[in-house]
This record gives sequence, structure tokens and C-alpha cells, in this order.
Amino acid sequence: MEVTNQLVKGGEFIIKETDAQDVFTPADFSEEQNMMHQTALDFVEKEVTPLLDRLDNHEEGLMRGLMEKAGELGLFGVSIPEQYGGLDMDFPTSLRVTEGVGGGHSFPVAFAAHTGIAMLPILYFGNEEQKAKYLPGLTNGELMGAYCLTEPGSGSDALGAKTKAMPTEDGEHYVLNGQKMWITNGGFADVFIVFAQVDGDKFTGFIIEKETPGLSLGNEEHKMGIKGSSTRQVFLSDVKVPKSAVLGEIGKGHLIAFNILNIGRIKLAAACLGATKMASTLSVKYANERVQFKLPISKFGAIKYKLAQQAVRIYAVESAIYRAGMDIYRMEQELLGKGQSHNEALLGAAREFAVECALLKVEGSEVLDYVVDEGVQIYGGYGFSADYPMDRAYRDSRINRIFEGTNEINRMLLVDMILKKGLKGELDLMGPAQAVQQELMAIPDFNLEEETGLFAAEKKTIAKLKKAILMVAGTAVQKYMNSLAKEQEVLMNIADMAIKVYTAESTLLRVEKEAAAKGEEAVSTQIDIARVYLYDTVDQVNKFGKDAIGTMTEGDEQRLLAMGLKRFTKADLYNAKEARRRIADKLIAANEYAY
Repeated sequence: MEVTNQLVKGGEFIIKETDAQDVFTPADFSEEQNMMHQTALDFVEKEVTPLLDRLDNHEEGLMRGLMEKAGELGLFGVSIPEQYGGLDMDFPTSLRVTEGVGGGHSFPVAFAAHTGIAMLPILYFGNEEQKAKYLPGLTNGELMGAYCLTEPGSGSDALGAKTKAMPTEDGEHYVLNGQKMWITNGGFADVFIVFAQVDGDKFTGFIIEKETPGLSLGNEEHKMGIKGSSTRQVFLSDVKVPKSAVLGEIGKGHLIAFNILNIGRIKLAAACLGATKMASTLSVKYANERVQFKLPISKFGAIKYKLAQQAVRIYAVESAIYRAGMDIYRMEQELLGKGQSHNEALLGAAREFAVECALLKVEGSEVLDYVVDEGVQIYGGYGFSADYPMDRAYRDSRINRIFEGTNEINRMLLVDMILKKGLKGELDLMGPAQAVQQELMAIPDFNLEEETGLFAAEKKTIAKLKKAILMVAGTAVQKYMNSLAKEQEVLMNIADMAIKVYTAESTLLRVEKEAAAKGEEAVSTQIDIARVYLYDTVDQVNKFGKDAIGTMTEGDEQRLLAMGLKRFTKADLYNAKEARRRIADKLIAANEYAY
């Protein structure tokens, strides 16, 4: 894939306007990339979907068999170098394939654990011997992997792990003792990435094989959803491994855990995207089939609202996912050009866009929850029946707000990362923030000059919403200084402002670019989608901003900030009802998710 567009920095969207032609959209995927996506979709439809009930009952060997087939098809090797049996394709393609398997309920959980947090640590941090030993089998499906980080006492606080790894007297081995829980693929994995404290305080990764004496498994967990995925505890009782099992460097396990999570978060968003499209299609089909009062319920305004709002949020998060995915790829190419290895370059690029990865993990998982919840409602009483598909979709979606760091952790993390970039001088937050403060004290600009061009007015609205973020975040930094981390509610308010603005801007840019290529008439309902999403975003940013300002200030300062927020979140009224009806009518006519 040729890279010619402008390079941006992670988190820079808050202070910088982006040109629509610099944004990657799903329309830009090549025929080869779309073929890989279709291969994944076909695999789920033909191989996974017919087996969902049997998978949920944990039929022995069934999930592993599906995983082996996926490996044989090349789905595990999208981002793996050819020397280890992979296809060595780019990062946006790996996102596209992840989206393709996303509608497979429990299957994408097993798939993502294997291809992401199990394989990538070896690819990026393993030595040549470790890569040569494990990656070919993990790539072709002969070996299965699992990732062992979480413990009963350490979930979000990953570095608080208690599992110990003590070196033997001769220094040639380590002996591990501890307990890991919620280990996806635990029941059939051959290779485990295990994190332990060496000498009590050096957080370190290890590669441990299933047959190693002392490694044992608990029973399958009884879960609310994703019942078909294998989730077990892993017990380590005097597990003796050679020093060659150390992954990376002693005491540097946090580099493995946290860098891999950046990639995992945006890939989780892509998997959620695939699931949302499946649930939207199910909703549309049922609404067309279900007759009440002698009419299909898809004829009714209340149902059209639901179908349209599902599509609006799906299209918006999709726009943001592939915008960020290409930005990561461009940064990777930049780092490669500076002489970094492929491994260093992708990790560095993902680290640069860790803000966007966290943001998308939150939005992707919450959009899926919204879509399946409305799907249940569209199905009505049948939505509550286990004999209909929304039951499984509803239960399976819920874990995604916990996976890869809870959404609360990710919200606070993304704000912390933006502020740290500003303090380090990696982002010029101070200049724009001061400009916003000066604007608050100035007379408002009542420039009534007519805007021209598609989305000219909407772009001005986006620019004002970014000022609202800078105003609220700047006030938070001034008020709380080093204690800001304790003000979690305020951090989450700021995060939600950033999430909605990034997603709204991504949607506008995508539609603007596609309108320039195809003409506005060809993307008329996509224009509706962009405007409806922004219309909702303005009020949401206002609410999040008011909550934060009300928390942080009082008196004249509060009144000044409230006036500023009102100015920055002002937008004209818009007939969103008719726009949503047009959006829904296209879905209804296509009898599927059509965007």
C-alpha cells in the first residue's frame, strides 16, 4: 500500500484540522484487502455460524478445529512476516480481517487472543530462536496460544501481579509459582505467554509450553456471554523453565504488556464493528418480516429511528477506526524510513497513537452494546428468547467494555496520555489552550459570512467543539495540577468529549472525501449520517462539559466558563427525524446494513 498523505501525531486531532483527502476510508481499500475481508466473512458464515450452539456447549475440540481451519486459510498470518509462514500484509488489512471475523460471537474472542496477545509478543519481543520455534506453528494453526496476565488480585492493576519467578542457584532456570485467571484459549492452548515477578519486583514475560510439569488448568468458567470461548484459570506450581523461556528482558514485561494492548484495543474496536454490522442486518431483516397492525414494523417511525441510529453510530465508529488504522500505518512507514526494524516501527506507531487506540476501544465496544440492545428491542419479546439471535448477541457484547482494559481505565488513560504529550512538548497544547482562554475574555465573533462547500458549517462546529475540550481540560490542569489523576469523574468527562469529537470529525471527513470522488447525490444518506451524528455530538459535548465545569468551579469563573461552553457548543436546529428516516429507508430497501 503506497503512503503519500500527510503524517499526523497521536492526539493531534484536538488542536489540528485535518484535510479530508488525508483521511483513509473503507472506500480506499484495495481489491486484495477486500478479498481478505470477504474470506473472513465467508469463513464465519459457513464454518462458525452453523456451530454456534455446539460451541456454546463446549463440544470437545470444536473451537480448536475451527481455529485450525482459520490458520490453514491464512487468517492468522495477515501481519506475520513471510519467513514465519505469514502473508506480511499491512496494518489496515489486519484490521479489515479482524472486522470480518467480528460477527462470529465467541470465535473472534479466540481468534483475537491467538493472533493478538498470544502471537504478537513473540513476534515483537522474541529473539530469533523463539520466533523460529513458535511463530510458524502459531501462524498455520498447528499451535494455539494464550496470554496470561490477569490474576485474582490484579485486573486493571496489571503490574500488581503476585506470580513469582525465582532463578535457580545455577542461573539456568526459573521456577514459577502463581495463579492466572480469565485466560482465553486456556483449554486448548499449546503456548502460554505468562507474566511474573522475577526476584519479587521485576515484571517479566515468559513463554511456557502446555506440557511443562507444574502447569495445570482450572475448569471452564461459567460466563454471561462468549460461552463458546475457552476461559480457564492457569495454575503454576513449581513450573521450571529454562532461561531461554524469558521473553524480552528481565524487568521489562510492562513493555510487552502495554505495547501489545495498544494494538489489541484498536483491533477490539474492529471486531466490535464486524459484530455491529451483523446485528444491524439482523435488526433490519426482522423489522421487514415482522408484521403488526397489518404493516411490517419497519414502516413505523419509532423502528426507523432505531434502525437509523444503529447505522449512524456504526458508520461513525467505522470511519474513526480506519482513519486511525491508516495513521498508525503511515507512522510505521515513517519509522521504517528512519531505520527502525519492522517490529520496532509498528510498536512505535501504535504507541504514538495510543490515545486513538484507547478512544476507539471505548467507542467501539459501546456502539456494539447500543446496537445489540436496540436489536433486542426491535425483536420485542422474541429478542428475549434464546431461540432468536439477539439473545446471544446481547450477552456476547457485554465483555468488550471490560476486555483490553475497562472502558473507565481507557477513558482516564487517554486523557493522561494527551496531557503527558503536552508536558513533554510532543503536542502544542499550551498555545491553543491559551488562545481559547483569551477568546473567552474577548467579544464574541458575530461573523455572519455565508459558509460555502459541503460541511463548511459543520467544520466550524467541530473547531468550536475542540475549543470546548481545550477549555475544560485546561481548567482541570490549572485546578488540580498533580492531583488531577484523583479526579476520575472529570477525566472521564474530558475523555467523552474527545471521543465524540474525534468520531464526529472522522465521519465528516470520510463523507467529504467520498462526496468529492462520487458526487454528493451518490452519498446523500451518508451526508445525513454525518450531520445526524454531529447534531447529537454537540449536545453530548455540552453535557460532558457542564458536568466538568460544575465540578471544578463556582461563582464568576463558573459563569464565564459556562458562557464559553455555550458559545462553543452552539449549533443550528436540524431536522434529524427526516434525515434518520432517509437513512433507515435505504437499510429497509437493501434488507441489510447498507453503508
